[in-house]
Amino acid sequence: MPASRFLDCAIEAALAAGQLQRSRFDAAFSIDLKGAKNLVTELDLASEALIVEKIHARFPEHGILAEEGDYPAGDGRHVWIIDPLDGTTNYAHGYPWFCVSIALAVGGELVVGAIYNPMTDELFSATTGGGAFRNGRRLSVSNRQPLASALLGTGFPYDCATDPENNFDHFIRFQKAARGIRRAGAAALDLAYLAAGRLDGFWEVKLKPWDVAAGTLLVREAGGLVSAFDGSDYEVTDHRILASNGLIHDEMIALLAAEEEQP
Repeated sequence: MPASRFLDCAIEAALAAGQLQRSRFDAAFSIDLKGAKNLVTELDLASEALIVEKIHARFPEHGILAEEGDYPAGDGRHVWIIDPLDGTTNYAHGYPWFCVSIALAVGGELVVGAIYNPMTDELFSATTGGGAFRNGRRLSVSNRQPLASALLGTGFPYDCATDPENNFDHFIRFQKAARGIRRAGAAALDLAYLAAGRLDGFWEVKLKPWDVAAGTLLVREAGGLVSAFDGSDYEVTDHRILASNGLIHDEMIALLAAEEEQP
């Protein structure tokens, strides 16, 4: 089946969920806790339900891997990977930086990705071998190098106050080495911005497949690199992600390796 059919579905679902989020952004809505700092709002749940409904209306045999709910495995070959509202904490606080992220893996390979920022009305999309785009305009990663000239993105896990693997040491080292770091609170958008050349590198720990699936495809299709911290092959189920424009990748790997060697 042509990837365009899958992409059309992803875009339709992402736009619908994003428009719902934008329409409710300044309204009252319920907020619950999934953990000490991990929030879920009624818009997370409503957006996911809307997305799943649209996907299953077209592809009822496909499986779903989503942040908020458990779904049947489907045919075992097609799996939609969904973050209905990446940046929930931002959304709950009225901070306008969040997105919808939808990807499709076929036989374990990412083939489609769509990320929609409803507050800027920017739709980032990609298909395997077909390039990456923002609102129809082809994307390319930046050509900035070395690391000292780079703007990086990152984030921190929800359990950063209790688990030593909290990214704090990495952050300090990169802050000293790079031009600057942005911690905006939505990993999917960080990866989309890397694909668009607005960021030059990104790293983070303890992310889930729905945080990174669409963004990983976007970065790769825009000419960037995505790997594990040591430069080895990366899968969206991996614990750590390193992404860059490719030109600063070795420098970032070296810095992360130096961090690992600290007592």
